[in-house]
Amino acid sequence: MATRREATLQRQIEKIKCDLAALGDLRPGSLSTQYNVCGSPGCPCKATPPVKHGPYYQVSYTRKGKSSSKFVKKEDLPTVRKQLKNYERMKLLMEKWIDLATELSTLRLIKDVG
Repeated sequence: MATRREATLQRQIEKIKCDLAALGDLRPGSLSTQYNVCGSPGCPCKATPPVKHGPYYQVSYTRKGKSSSKFVKKEDLPTVRKQLKNYERMKLLMEKWIDLATELSTLRLIKDVG
């Protein structure tokens, strides 16, 4: 028979699984804003003070040991921000799941030995 703590851990793990399934689209990385200076002589971006071109938005990330970056259209910013937030939430939920699963496994080992 499962102890009260085991049952609580199992419920918490199931809640995390439901939360993970409900996350939606994920995107790893960080969003940055870029302003650039061009090479055209007489362009306002070369003035004092400069009026740089931009803003341009970019997501940078490392996946499977490979760094990459992608430009993001201004109209896509809300969607990309939500995807980045979902990814961070997923990482937190996975860490919590691992902590709970480790505790549950330890309890079950103790119960089996005892």
